[in-house]
This record gives sequence, structure tokens and C-alpha cells, in this order.
Amino acid sequence: MLVGENIVSGYGPLTVLKGVHIKVEQGELITIIGANGAGKTTLLNTICGLIPLQEGEIFFEGKGIKNLAPNARVAIGIVQVPEGRRIFPELTVQENLELGAYLNPSKKKVREDIGFQYQLFPILGDRRKQLGGSLSGGEQQMLAIARALMGRPKLLLLDEPSLGLAPKLVDKIFEKLLEIKKEGTTFLLVEQNAHIALSIADRAYVMVTGRITLEGSGKDLLGNEDVKKHYLGES
Repeated sequence: MLVGENIVSGYGPLTVLKGVHIKVEQGELITIIGANGAGKTTLLNTICGLIPLQEGEIFFEGKGIKNLAPNARVAIGIVQVPEGRRIFPELTVQENLELGAYLNPSKKKVREDIGFQYQLFPILGDRRKQLGGSLSGGEQQMLAIARALMGRPKLLLLDEPSLGLAPKLVDKIFEKLLEIKKEGTTFLLVEQNAHIALSIADRAYVMVTGRITLEGSGKDLLGNEDVKKHYLGES
């Protein structure tokens, strides 16, 4: 579904990604782990088009997309749940979801999709008239995911969905991600909680200072001694 070849990108004169190669097959849940500053968020933002490629190419469903604007990438099925959720705090839950469907011209399908989100996240249905900013951190994360799903993504990029959440809420969020995966969505996940991320991943990549240094199945990386030492807190 997604292939990144020799991705080089960054911020002005600062090069962050230094020749990244990545592949995501349809239906997979791929995890990227690494220390803060390794370039994980930069990679997601480059795939989304928020940061331009300096070198390399990104292919989505076999077509090069490096010249597509961010909104055009959403239109072909690449949607991101950004770090920090970034919901609209002054809008209601329902209004946030409606904005996630801005590319969908069918009001009927939008209503159906909102109904599906309320089935997936019942607490959002209970809070549909509340302002987004009044929700708890866990509820806001659910809203951010649900809003992204309103765009009917083929590939959903998630940046640190567990950040700032209590362990019980983290487990709940990841349970929902697996439910969504069963519906056919493909995932590229950046996550600080390496243990839970690798536990649910089909495959995973380790990033160090803008490069992929290790890849393999989630299970294999959970058992890797270097990963245990540096990312799982095990000696």
C-alpha cells in the first residue's frame, strides 16, 4: 500500500530523515519505535505532505505522491491522528466528527459514519453535545481517532496515541485500534509505549537519528536484546 524509498526530509537547512526506506502492506499494523528526536513524527508528517521531500519518493497504491498537497493525500486515503490530538475544543463532539468528513458529499453517509463512530466509541455518543475541550484526555484521544475515521482512510497514521493517558485508558485505546483494524484499515503507528506497540504490530521499525536501524515482526523485536535494553527497560 505504501512504499517510502530513500526518504530525505527536514526543516529548512536541518535534515532529519536521512534515507529512510519503509513499506506498509494492506491490512498491516506497522509500528515505528525510537527515542525522542529520532525522526518518527517527521516521517509521518512527510508521508502526509506537511513536510516536503528533499530526496526520494513515496508511493501509495503504486503511484508517486511526493507532489500531492496534504489535502489531496487525505482524498486518496492517507489520514493522520496527530500527536496531542488537536481536536477543535470550541466545537462539540458531533461538530468535530462532521469536520472529519469534509470531503464526503453525502449527508446520509456522513450520518451513517457518525453512527458507526458512536458504536465504536459509545462514550462519544453520550458526549455528542459537549464541547471537545470539556472531554477528558482519553475521550479527546478517542474523538481524534473517530474524527480521522470519518475521512474513511485506507491508511491511518497515528502519532503517540497513548501520550499522557493512564494505563487503563491506553489499553482501551489499543483495543479499539485492533477493532478498527479488523474492519480493514491499515495502520502506521508511532508510539512511545514500545511494549504495547510491538505486542500488537504485524511488523515494526526502529528509528535512530533519522535512519531505520532495525526491522522485523513485532514479536521478534520484543525478543531482541537491543530493543529490550534501549526501549523496553529490560536488561
